[in-house]
Amino acid sequence: MDRETRVFAESYFRGLRGRLPSNVCRTPGRVDFIEKPDSFSYTDFFKGYLLPNVPCVFSSAFTESWGSRRHWVTPSGKPDFDYLLQNYGTPLPRVYSPCLCTSHLTGSTSTGTPWMWTTTVSSTWGPLAPGQEEALRDCHGGLPYDVTAPSFLDSRLHPVCEHCSPPLEITQEAGEMVFVPSGWHHQVHNLEDTISINHNWVNGCNLANMWHFLQQELCTVQQEISEWRNTMPDWHHHCQVIMRSCSGINFEEFYHFLEVIAKRRLLLVKDIGPGEVECVEGSGLGPQQTIFDIGRIAEVLASVVVNPDFQRVDTSMFSQQPEDLLQQLEEVVAATESL
Repeated sequence: MDRETRVFAESYFRGLRGRLPSNVCRTPGRVDFIEKPDSFSYTDFFKGYLLPNVPCVFSSAFTESWGSRRHWVTPSGKPDFDYLLQNYGTPLPRVYSPCLCTSHLTGSTSTGTPWMWTTTVSSTWGPLAPGQEEALRDCHGGLPYDVTAPSFLDSRLHPVCEHCSPPLEITQEAGEMVFVPSGWHHQVHNLEDTISINHNWVNGCNLANMWHFLQQELCTVQQEISEWRNTMPDWHHHCQVIMRSCSGINFEEFYHFLEVIAKRRLLLVKDIGPGEVECVEGSGLGPQQTIFDIGRIAEVLASVVVNPDFQRVDTSMFSQQPEDLLQQLEEVVAATESL
């Protein structure tokens, strides 16, 4: 990331005035296909897709050097299950597996994932822009497992589905990558035996989305057990426990997540010398990206520390108090603004 891109991104978030990027993203009429790695930079991806939160597809040229492209498939291009079993032991999960990080999935022909970067053999995708999924909910508030099922056409079960815009359709061929932005519900149908490599990650552009999601999850839990609010000891603590069992993380762990990333970025920013602010684009975390990340963490952490439910979390044993970390981040933001 160069300084121009960082300034552009910071201006973009200031213009949101606290709104989530996924709530203001445009719905493209088509999904862009990125063909040549040599003519497409990280800055192009950041400004054109990651920041505005819109999908794109990368050609197989981007994964041409991947070992999995050579070793995980047979000469005819089909998944080599014998090789995978021999080299990785336990069979890979079949059909569907939710992932919090990088995972490898195998799916037979006509299987798919309900409602990912992801690289597969041949699959069709149906992503929906954020907010569109609300029109898909059934009369009980649940999302459908399969939007192509006949039951989905039952207006008694799905009373407002006709208000949903048609999904974008993507056919992903072997070796291609699909970037699915934050908040885009999607359904995948495998056209043939498939290996999917996908990676979900949090970055400066969607960190606020993660915090918003956790607040929504806690609100849902609180509503579900609200009748015991005045009778259950440590009701607020139990809400955090239940939320963690459902979402895999609670407010305390989210703070520790922010703390770990923040401290790593703070160490990096200390090593930025006068002549090192601008750097050539590469795979490493450059100075401008570090500064951008610190600013995004500071903005989210500022919202965390004033949240009434987070203020009920016992922080007495934390290695660093949230308010102190926030102050440290804000000081760095001020000091690096002109870099």
